[in-house]
Amino acid sequence: MEVVGLSLLFGIYLTIRYFTVDHDTASDKDRKRFRKGIELVQNRNVAEAYPYFDDAVQQYPKSAVAYAYRGKCQLIQENYYSAIYDLTEAISRDNTLAECYLDRGIALYYTNEFQQAFREFDKAVWHYRDEEPDAYRWRALARIQLRQLPQAENDLRRAISLGDENSFHILLQPPFTRPVYQRK
Repeated sequence: MEVVGLSLLFGIYLTIRYFTVDHDTASDKDRKRFRKGIELVQNRNVAEAYPYFDDAVQQYPKSAVAYAYRGKCQLIQENYYSAIYDLTEAISRDNTLAECYLDRGIALYYTNEFQQAFREFDKAVWHYRDEEPDAYRWRALARIQLRQLPQAENDLRRAISLGDENSFHILLQPPFTRPVYQRK
């Protein structure tokens, strides 16, 4: 009887504790904190977004999101090596940010580091849980540079199945020869 009573009290305690604890991760909190800057990046207003996130990095040096978006601004401005640095810093603080892997891969791709870019795109595909067509398309582009054409074609077809029209147009060009069919 005592064991049942203690088990009941422990169950009640766990239930109350579950509903009173904050379940947001540090990155979720940072996304809320930096909402204004994130909107600036989404609107491609890099002239205002970069100083915003540069200040955010100074104020919150442990924020992966601040580094990630400063890196995204650097990528948009074509400062690839600075973008790689910021995105690496973001990943070192939170290695679950899928967009960091994709952005770092894009920066590496533009610096002609195709093997490293492929690895980053591969990580992005995994972190996006096979639901982001951009990660597949970029991985395919890296594979084309590495002469892995059958795998690149498979990635492009997967991106098409996820709704990416750019991949469809890439498949229509050489070195790909098989016809592309879209499902209705």
